[in-house]
Amino acid sequence: MNTAIEIKTKQVGSIMVFEFHGELDETNADKTFTSVYNAVGDFTGKKILFNLIGLKYLNSKSIGYIADIFSNIEDGNGKMCITNMTEEVKDTLELVGITTIVAVMDTEAEGLAQMA
Repeated sequence: MNTAIEIKTKQVGSIMVFEFHGELDETNADKTFTSVYNAVGDFTGKKILFNLIGLKYLNSKSIGYIADIFSNIEDGNGKMCITNMTEEVKDTLELVGITTIVAVMDTEAEGLAQMA
């Protein structure tokens, strides 16, 4: 049985916003991030914001996908930002060092302004 995860996608100017609600684990990480890759397409010059406002948990596979997406964005001279993390998700991402390589903002508005 798959764990519930919902991603709301919107475009704010040149920035693609992915808003996560639920949990990312072994049952849904591959499918979830495949849909993100498909939505982004070519990473060249893209600006992506991950709003994690409703994300309660993410596993190591999900962290790997986030790191890979950031790497693709960086290689394509784009920008990426993560916002609205719960304390649990923030602790996890800090522990593995993601927050030292990807820009982190408290709110979506701050993230959008930083990437504009």
